[in-house]
Amino acid sequence: MKSILASTRLVLLRHGQSVWNRDKVFTGWSDVALSPEGRQEAEDAAHQLQRAGFTFDSCFSSTLQRALETAKTVLSVMELNGLSIQQCWRLNERHYGALEGMGRWPALKKFGVWPVLRTQIQFDGVPPCLTLDDARFPGNHPHYLAVEKQALPRGESLKQAAERLQPYWLDVIKPELLHGKRVLIVSHKNVLRTLMMQLSNLSQRQVMKLKLATGRPLVYELDHELKAIRYYYVDEMPGK
Repeated sequence: MKSILASTRLVLLRHGQSVWNRDKVFTGWSDVALSPEGRQEAEDAAHQLQRAGFTFDSCFSSTLQRALETAKTVLSVMELNGLSIQQCWRLNERHYGALEGMGRWPALKKFGVWPVLRTQIQFDGVPPCLTLDDARFPGNHPHYLAVEKQALPRGESLKQAAERLQPYWLDVIKPELLHGKRVLIVSHKNVLRTLMMQLSNLSQRQVMKLKLATGRPLVYELDHELKAIRYYYVDEMPGK
């Protein structure tokens, strides 16, 4: 495999604000739309990337509409309409199990403080899981018929989400970077945090503290082994 000879840049973009981000609801794999503010964030992200001189050879997105709409908006504004978006369920957000569709207070009342809190503060904290007959289980959704049911989550810790992403990262995205492609990944907070953990060699404690703004492109400068040299939001790009 041909390797890159110098540093390369990878752009990670958390989708624009969704209607459930706005309403503070556990979302996960629930396929909710962008809010009006989220659509504007996607357009703003594209303009920021344009002003900083970015273009892309490859674009990857989850299968969820909030990420896909963000990716389509960015490519359209950047006049990259001929670039196909490669979608994969492995880039979907962490699955919040039985918490999905619930606000914080209703979740606390139903499940108790610790079952909810552990999902937010522990790297290996698993939320209350769905039963196999629950409509929220991806195995009951026609969109995922091609995926083996045992591979689909009923609820995930951040650790499990990271493990779910790995095959796609190693087999599909990483080779693109190693061949010098300019790559944009449009995904979700928790999945992107696990990728940041890997690129920057962060501890479990460090990754749990990571913040990632909606609709704000994050640039990674990577060495020839795809390890982070530095990273920054594009609107804080060094030298601007």
